[in-house]
Amino acid sequence: MGDTQEEEEVVFERRGHLAVVTLNRPKAVNALNAGMVKAMLQQLTDWADDDAVATVLVRGAGDRGLCAGGDIVAIYKDMLHGGTETAEFWADEYRLNALISHYPKPYVAFMDGLVLGGGVGVSAHGSVRVVTERTRTGMPETTIGFVPDVGGTLLLSRSPGETGTHAALTGAHLSGADALFLGLADHFVPSDSLPALAEALESLTAAAAVERFAQAAPDSPLAAQQEWIDAAYAQDDAEEIVRSLRSAGAEAAAAADTIEAKSPTSVKVALESLRRVRGLSLEEALDQEYRVGLRCLAGPDFREGIRAQVVDKDRNPQWKPPTLAEVQRSDVESYFAPLGERELGLASVAAQAK
Repeated sequence: MGDTQEEEEVVFERRGHLAVVTLNRPKAVNALNAGMVKAMLQQLTDWADDDAVATVLVRGAGDRGLCAGGDIVAIYKDMLHGGTETAEFWADEYRLNALISHYPKPYVAFMDGLVLGGGVGVSAHGSVRVVTERTRTGMPETTIGFVPDVGGTLLLSRSPGETGTHAALTGAHLSGADALFLGLADHFVPSDSLPALAEALESLTAAAAVERFAQAAPDSPLAAQQEWIDAAYAQDDAEEIVRSLRSAGAEAAAAADTIEAKSPTSVKVALESLRRVRGLSLEEALDQEYRVGLRCLAGPDFREGIRAQVVDKDRNPQWKPPTLAEVQRSDVESYFAPLGERELGLASVAAQAK
């Protein structure tokens, strides 16, 4: 295993009746790229039909986290060159998210350390989602002029009250306990027990193995804030939400400051995405996110957000337009218009499969 472990960006192994996926770009906190997603899609499809595989485990190499999201530097370079690689990457990534959500075997995700954006997509759609005291998760896309995707809009639309709206608009980093509260995870296991849990999964059922190591989670800070969150985010208008947060003061006012620092277009499109996605299937949600994503690729803020955050690192994005008030309703609606021949079409494929 020695040499391949260093070279391959995603490593597949079999241990007893357990199949293991290790995201293997530890220096990049295992950020997902097109090759990794393609390999996972192929291997998980094969394992789904393999009678020798009872359980699948997904984990990250190194000690920093499962996955810090999609490789946004690669997306930035593709945008600069006017390429099509990002659209193809997302199409495969969203197919992978849908496959995970319907996986015919227990799909165990170790959501330890950083689990952001695309990392949520390869974990939170699984059937056995394990967080630890080290978990820092969330959908921070509005920070880079983008909108939650990988089915994240659907996941957050199902969270208690308006807590998912708060998480999406602020891009807040959330604890393992918060992830459990939001419905992004199922079990709390101390991080130092994960190696023993992985070993137990080789011979026990997923349910029995997890039961052996799961513990009561600490209290969720987000759950304690639900009262003011539900009140402030009840509106369907981003400016109204910010006003409500300001008038509530304290923690709520800090959330208003956070939202106002994000891309105004992204904030409004994210809010509209969450409202539109209620009651949709995951495939319908992914189709909607793909429409929105391609429109973000074509707009100015996504490129500018990545530039400010990870390329020049000046943390000083110049959003266009610069304020929520200047983002028109028609601008927001344009992000959801059908793509014609470029539609992802996951919902129609799912309908045909039934």
